[in-house]
Amino acid sequence: MPSRASASCSSLLILEEDLSSTATAIGGLSLTADSDGDYEAEHEDHPALSAASLAASARSTLRAPSLQTLLEDIPDSAAAPCASSSGGDSEGRTKSAEKSSRSKKLKGDVIEAINELIQDIDTCHEQISEQAVEHIHQNEMILTLGRSRTVKEFLCAAKDKKRSFRVFVAEGAPRYQGHVLAKELVGKGLQTTIIPDSAVFAMISRVNMVIVGAHAIMANGGVIAPVGINMVALAAQRHAVPFVVLAGSHKLCPLYPHNPEVLLNDLKSPSELLDFGEFSDCMDFGTMGGSPLLHIVNPAFDYVPPKLVSLFITDRGGHNPSYMYRLISDYYSADDLVVKRRSTS
Repeated sequence: MPSRASASCSSLLILEEDLSSTATAIGGLSLTADSDGDYEAEHEDHPALSAASLAASARSTLRAPSLQTLLEDIPDSAAAPCASSSGGDSEGRTKSAEKSSRSKKLKGDVIEAINELIQDIDTCHEQISEQAVEHIHQNEMILTLGRSRTVKEFLCAAKDKKRSFRVFVAEGAPRYQGHVLAKELVGKGLQTTIIPDSAVFAMISRVNMVIVGAHAIMANGGVIAPVGINMVALAAQRHAVPFVVLAGSHKLCPLYPHNPEVLLNDLKSPSELLDFGEFSDCMDFGTMGGSPLLHIVNPAFDYVPPKLVSLFITDRGGHNPSYMYRLISDYYSADDLVVKRRSTS
């Protein structure tokens, strides 16, 4: 499932920590527009580099290595043969000691950065909620489906800013999480109306905006969301109602829906739809093995294509669906999208 997006955010942290530790490698280089013989003769100890040479050096030095390379403590040039010399063994031991020291420092920095990531995940709702007053205006009608902590805090933040609006909550069958959200919103003083999922299309024309949460945001701007939300998105598009998705940056997934690694759905227990005691009445015991005549499919998620999404609001601001791949590229290295198993032979 795209839930791997949350855990994989740590790859960005590891690459950033390694990048920061190597960035100083070019800090002492001097820059000049040209590098002629007279200048080099005067500065033999600190030779200057041309702009082109410095740029090439920076690209080579600051290019983040693969996450697997960092974690396995293997240099990118491991495949290249080492030149033999009389002092090769001594030089190799020195490099090995330096590499071990750098690896330990990187490990400590990564652990610290992951702890910061955990804290950011816990507080991302607050950062998203700070933008509520920019999107929810006076006397508007908002529609949501099911229960989302991010949506709840977003709506409550607008209420705290003295915005007066009404919320329609589709109940989100078969788990009916919308009932829980409605109680929470009423407890915060929000005018709330519960509607059945089947009434979404009938009510959508009265709505100014649809605001929902997400399970994951794919690289193409598509959304994995609780089941039923695609129906809401289609209704919103039909009536030209803005469809807004709230999600923290940790829910960004670098994969596309067509990737074989992506499973767009999970199947929940049939007991959410039908009691097991009632299910026995639907069995055909006239055939060997009692094959059931009634089958139950209870999907957990919907896939909402990017064309149905009007705006994403994350802890890094609001973005159009077409911009999400740029945002995701800041979090993931292309080398780490597919984890390859190393050969032990």
